[in-house]
Amino acid sequence: MSTKKLRKAFLICPVRGHDPKETEAIVKWLENNGWSVHWPPRDTDQEDSETGGFRICVDNGNALEEADRVFFVWNGQSQGCLFDLGAAFALNKSLTVIEAPPNVENGKSFQNMARTWEIIGQTEDGDDNGFCANLAQYKRKRKNEISDY
Repeated sequence: MSTKKLRKAFLICPVRGHDPKETEAIVKWLENNGWSVHWPPRDTDQEDSETGGFRICVDNGNALEEADRVFFVWNGQSQGCLFDLGAAFALNKSLTVIEAPPNVENGKSFQNMARTWEIIGQTEDGDDNGFCANLAQYKRKRKNEISDY
């Protein structure tokens, strides 16, 4: 009997002030398509008056570290989404943008950056294992190109 290991995903999505039903269909679709999903509204305890949100960030960071791929849903306002996005970037995670505001023409924005990150991380065969190498290589190249780094 062969058991296929589920790929691990982290869904970055707005939590505070949002109904989980907004992203529940995405979670169900991912889970029905072979992903074990860490979904913060369900899988991260959102009660954290003791540390002001620090424990939530630590818990999400640990789950991000375990993820094979990060899926991104952002409404253009959630600060928690941007925090998790930065953590995923620092961890060289592969990213799939599911929903974000339109790109900003001739300018900088998190949605532009996320879509560029998604493109840079793609490999010809769609293999997530090549992503970390692609992103890390790109980061090293840029570091070497910036003389005052």
